[in-house]
Amino acid sequence: MEYRRVGNSGLKVSEIGLGSWLTYGNSVQKDEAVAVIDRAYELGVNLFDTADCYGDAEEVVGPALKRYRRSSYVLATKCFFPQGQGVNERGLSRKHIIESCERSLRRLGLDYVDIFYCHQYDPETPIEETMMAFEDLIRQGKVLYMGVSNWQALHITKACRVADRYLLHKIICNQPPYNMFDRFIEKDIMATSAENGIGQICFSPLAQGMLTGKYTSPDDIPEGSRASQERFNGGITRMFTPDRFEKINAIRRIADGLGIPMAQLALAWVLRQPNVSSALVGATSPSQIEMNVLASGYKLSLDTVAAIEQALKH
Repeated sequence: MEYRRVGNSGLKVSEIGLGSWLTYGNSVQKDEAVAVIDRAYELGVNLFDTADCYGDAEEVVGPALKRYRRSSYVLATKCFFPQGQGVNERGLSRKHIIESCERSLRRLGLDYVDIFYCHQYDPETPIEETMMAFEDLIRQGKVLYMGVSNWQALHITKACRVADRYLLHKIICNQPPYNMFDRFIEKDIMATSAENGIGQICFSPLAQGMLTGKYTSPDDIPEGSRASQERFNGGITRMFTPDRFEKINAIRRIADGLGIPMAQLALAWVLRQPNVSSALVGATSPSQIEMNVLASGYKLSLDTVAAIEQALKH
């Protein structure tokens, strides 16, 4: 496993991180989740990502990691989405941020989290209020670093200006979706982040499984896959278009030509970006995380990158 700095901070994370969205505490049983976490840790993964809105994920991930030295892993969680029916049980107000952090720490069974994210941008709360609340949590030692997720370049710029104006701790990472089919951050978010010392910790690098090679056509849906589960229909299956499968099959041929799994190629493509600190995968079995970590340190040639671009323009 290779490691990268998160933005301009001194924090280092594994190039492959383990996420828990739609998996631990939801579709994956606790014992299976713990087995994946253990195997990931054995393979050098040190970044583990969760959120207060991921079902029971915090209550699975936190206790599973407590068997390891706290200094040996980086744990991230998030706040923003509703945690109750009350008008103040959502968003990025000081009240919700502080209360969300306290609840997450109790569920995780920890004294602090390494990275605490604003899970979305909150247009109803002044950015100064949000930044000051995070500053207080950092000064109290309950949060070590601030991150944001799903923010636009303008939001990131505003937050960085507030941090500079009031001499606050800076944002060190942004968590966006990023994969061969979802590349909006290349337009301006990566450049804005790089200018402000912010690294990308990307989720959905395998496009919800579409870049693993398990789906070969709109009609070929393996039993037990995400697409086969009714509650995900309308999510991943909305991407099941003839055009997309033409591109997937072209990418598969490139991976076959290199003699590597398609997932390894897709993850290495994400990691080719110097502004990317880590790619979060959602492994549901030890064998999946074993396959995913092969992407760490794998360098794509310029010819391969060009071939992928041509395939995506098909």
